[in-house]
Amino acid sequence: MSTIKQGQPAKNSETDDLTILGHLNELRIRLTWGFAGLAITTIASFFWVRSLLLWMIGLARGLSLVNASVLSNELNELVVLGPTEGIQVYFKVALLSGAVLAMPWLILQLWLFIAPGLTKKERRHVYVFVLSASVLFALGVLFTVGVLMPTALSFLGSFEADIFRPEWTANEYIRFVTNFIFWIGVSFELPILIYFMALFGLVNSKQLLEHWRVAVVAIAVVAAMITPTVDPVTMTLTMAPLLVLYFLSIGLAKVGYRKFEKSVEF
Repeated sequence: MSTIKQGQPAKNSETDDLTILGHLNELRIRLTWGFAGLAITTIASFFWVRSLLLWMIGLARGLSLVNASVLSNELNELVVLGPTEGIQVYFKVALLSGAVLAMPWLILQLWLFIAPGLTKKERRHVYVFVLSASVLFALGVLFTVGVLMPTALSFLGSFEADIFRPEWTANEYIRFVTNFIFWIGVSFELPILIYFMALFGLVNSKQLLEHWRVAVVAIAVVAAMITPTVDPVTMTLTMAPLLVLYFLSIGLAKVGYRKFEKSVEF
């Protein structure tokens, strides 16, 4: 009997090690498939990078408040300060395009990573998760391009125009645009994230409602981090949809937590 007791902890330890190794192996597989999908969409994006670059230039040039010399004195040129900067800019735009196109695939890989820890009933939500997250990301991108970018560029391009002469380089301008678009898109995933947290019993609508003041401060901090400008207008425009999404998430959390309670009862 004593021999069995002594050997039992070693068996549990070995099982835990196998579980950890299994999770690490699954993570490796999902990262591999995720990067493979991103690589394919990024390579494909090189076919329309030039069109995207011209569109991004037009995004600034089409604004009446932006100085005509913001990007350069030539019609469709961006200033580069090094021999490899043009290639770097091309890759950044291709990577953004690839990330947007691959987002449903990347979200699916995330789901497949956490799926082994879920019940069979919970795994049925895969289509809702992937579709909703993809749509929310797309809405975030469209909101950034249609509302936030014009406002931010208007402010930056016309700020003290009689004192400052904007001469934005290709690298700085494209980094500004790509970072802004991507991170706003990611932040729009908040409702689906909270819904599934409630669905698995990690949070409920009462908690979210009680801590709404903390949420407002947190959203303000996030908006400040992802907003590349310091003007209050762009900051407010960034915070507004995130606040709306948060309070929308409270309703979704209520629905998700009810489903969790029903699943626990049965």
